[in-house]
Amino acid sequence: MDTCADLESFFDLIDHSWLIKFLELRIGDNRILRLIRKWLHAGVIEEGIWHSSEEGTAQGSGISPLLANVFLHYVFDLWIDWWRNQPGRGDVVVVRYCDDFVIGFESERAAKQCMEDLGVRLAKFGLKLNESKTRLIEFGRYAIERRKRKGLRRPEPFDFLGFTHQCSKTRTNGWFTIRRISIARRMRLKLQAIRQKLLQRRHVPVEDTGRWLRSVVQGWLNYHGVPGNSKRLGQFVDIATRHWLRQLRRRSQRDRFPWKRMHAFVRRWLPRPRVCHPYPDKRFHARLAARAV
Repeated sequence: MDTCADLESFFDLIDHSWLIKFLELRIGDNRILRLIRKWLHAGVIEEGIWHSSEEGTAQGSGISPLLANVFLHYVFDLWIDWWRNQPGRGDVVVVRYCDDFVIGFESERAAKQCMEDLGVRLAKFGLKLNESKTRLIEFGRYAIERRKRKGLRRPEPFDFLGFTHQCSKTRTNGWFTIRRISIARRMRLKLQAIRQKLLQRRHVPVEDTGRWLRSVVQGWLNYHGVPGNSKRLGQFVDIATRHWLRQLRRRSQRDRFPWKRMHAFVRRWLPRPRVCHPYPDKRFHARLAARAV
């Protein structure tokens, strides 16, 4: 049983007084604390108008993610570690990235109890769960068989850190595995942004556009190159190539860019889609080996 959760308006609702108390546990230099207080109360400028900030941290600034993680370390991390070690909880696995987190439970009873206790815990610090993004789903090694016996559909997937996570099985031996594929909506938005940028760079020298597009595509592939996501990787490079070809053909009224010539551009400038990350179990074994040394 898994819980996928997100905090509603987290960066806008961080309590300054609690945040300073947490920072005082980690920072002994009052000069640093005074500078952080000044930054928290500096306010924000929107459309040329200054607005005071009595709570929250401004998103986009360099220090905001750091302060947010310190805040959630005391509000969530330490609390969930204490909660899952209580008797009768079973196995509980927690993965958090900023204000998004996934919690895996051994039993449905523990999952529901955790959601109730977590709501009380967050309310103490002026936070609450985003109901539209928080849900309890049946997920895991035996979820497919259990739902099949009940006459239900396959386990519901969930989105986390740019990937859609699905219950699946390996092709070779039929073992359970979690398949991770790039979220389709986010991939479309990224490709639309590339298309718009290529439109603006239509008359820029081809070499400059090729270097720019290669850096953008390579960055996307480096993050999304996980096992099981090869199809989405190929789709991303293919659609980006088509967007580039369309703008090259529109540089003049005469179409001088057949696909054969475009293939030479692709081989020169665009990276090949490939899986560059190992399976999670490989990374897990490597971490354990490092600890043993």
